[in-house]
Amino acid sequence: MANKKILLVEDDPNFGTVLKDYLALNDYDVTHAKDGLEGLISFKNDDFDICILDVMMPKKDGFTLAKDIRGINNDVPIIFLTAKSMKEDVLKGYQVGADDYLNKPFDSEVLLYKIKAILQRKEDTATDDNQFEFEIGKFQFNSKLRHLSFEGGEARKLSPKENKLLKLLALYKNDLLPRELALTKIWRDDNYFTSRSMDVYIAKLRKYLKPDEKVEIINIHGEGFRLVVE
Repeated sequence: MANKKILLVEDDPNFGTVLKDYLALNDYDVTHAKDGLEGLISFKNDDFDICILDVMMPKKDGFTLAKDIRGINNDVPIIFLTAKSMKEDVLKGYQVGADDYLNKPFDSEVLLYKIKAILQRKEDTATDDNQFEFEIGKFQFNSKLRHLSFEGGEARKLSPKENKLLKLLALYKNDLLPRELALTKIWRDDNYFTSRSMDVYIAKLRKYLKPDEKVEIINIHGEGFRLVVE
C-alpha cells in the first residue's frame, strides 16, 4: 500500500525541513511548499491525503489557502499550525474547514497522533459518507429518523440539535470532539451563550445515555468532549 501523501505548507525553512524529515521517517510521502502560493500550486498538481498549513505566511496566508483548497476539494483534511493561540484564530480555522489545530511549539508525536486519528476517521466515514445508523453500547441511534433506542426498546425522538450533537459525538466515538468544531458546525458560532447552550444539550444526552453504564460523555477541560464506549 502506498504511503499517505501530505502537503506541508510552512514558510520557516528550518522548521519545515525538520518536520518534513520527521514525517517522512514515519512513512509519509511529504511535499513541502514554502509559502501559500506555492502550496496552492502543489495542491492543484497532485492528490494529497491531508494538508498541514501554517497560518502566518507570505503571499497567501493559511486561512486563504484553506479556502482555496476547499474550493477544489471539500473533503481533504486540514490541520493548521499557528504561533498564535488566539481564540478568534481557532474559530476562523474551523469556520474555513479545519479538522484540527496545533499551537507552536508543539510535540511532533502529538501531530503524528492527530494525523493518524484524522486519516482513520476519514477512512471510517468514507465507507459510508451518509452513515446514519450507529451502535453506541446498548443503544441504537438513527440520525436520519432522530431516534435513540435502548436494547431495541421504544425509540426516543431527539430534537434537531440533540441529534446533530450526538451524531458528531458518535462519529468521533472514543476520540476528542473539539468544542469549537461542534459549536461552529451546529450553532455556527462560539460565544458565551452558544457555549452554555451546548453544555445544556450535553447534559441532556448524558441523561438519555445513562441506562448503559459503559457509555459516558466525558468533558475534556478546555478542549471538548469524548463519547467513551467501553
